[in-house]
Amino acid sequence: MLRKVLVTYSGTGNSEEMLKYLTLLPSLKDASITLLNVIPIKTPNDDLEAKLEEGGKVLAKTITDLKLDPHKLTTILRPGEPKDTVLKVAEEINADLIVMGSRGFGRLEAILRNSVSQYVFQLTNRPMLLVRDDLYVKRIKRVMVAIDKSNAAQDALNTALFLLRDYTDGELILTRINPDLDKKITLTPEEIENNPILGSALKKAKQMGIKCTGLVKGGKPAKEICQLVEELNIDLLVIGSPDRRPSIAKSLPDLDRLLGTSLSDYVRVNANCPVLLTRTEAP
Repeated sequence: MLRKVLVTYSGTGNSEEMLKYLTLLPSLKDASITLLNVIPIKTPNDDLEAKLEEGGKVLAKTITDLKLDPHKLTTILRPGEPKDTVLKVAEEINADLIVMGSRGFGRLEAILRNSVSQYVFQLTNRPMLLVRDDLYVKRIKRVMVAIDKSNAAQDALNTALFLLRDYTDGELILTRINPDLDKKITLTPEEIENNPILGSALKKAKQMGIKCTGLVKGGKPAKEICQLVEELNIDLLVIGSPDRRPSIAKSLPDLDRLLGTSLSDYVRVNANCPVLLTRTEAP
């Protein structure tokens, strides 16, 4: 499912730390990893040769520090505009997952500051794992998935199940946010099994031997998801993020959506853990 992982890294941020913990998951032991370092060229007078040399040193240090298998690793050092280059390389290698650092800007600020991660997230149809620069990244053990009846939520669930397969230290937390409730309800396995939203998810997890718990909570989904991440000490949040962009807008930022009230936009900024956003084409 996730066989080709593109990790963008420039020597700063948390993407290197995130990659270290991803490579500990049995499900990703056979995945090929591409480390991309984009060298931005701001003026014609920039010393490209010196920047490429420095970028090469950054990649070499990352490989050494993480003890990555060179047979499963590709490095790309490329000059250009970072946001366009990430998208282009993701297409070139047909990446199943893009891992990027993020400064955690809100929607309007992301536009004004020309955020690379927000731009890539807006224009790609590939899953993205966003890791805010201000987070303390931990080993992945507790993975939370926000569940509802949508295809996007099912894709998020399948991604989480893939990541946790054959991983004895992993635990899956299924979360259903019901706007009609005003309290949190922790469910027993039997109650989850009988829950119309969580039941099939629990069944899938049990079939794969994955430890699984579930809860239902009331309130506004985006806010409550972020609060549960904090309360439950979640290491990785997986949510579905439908791709609703019309084909004609694939090459342009969708400003209406950027400025809208997207759950994924709120969560990627406010959740206190790395966020993996799966992408599903909306009907």
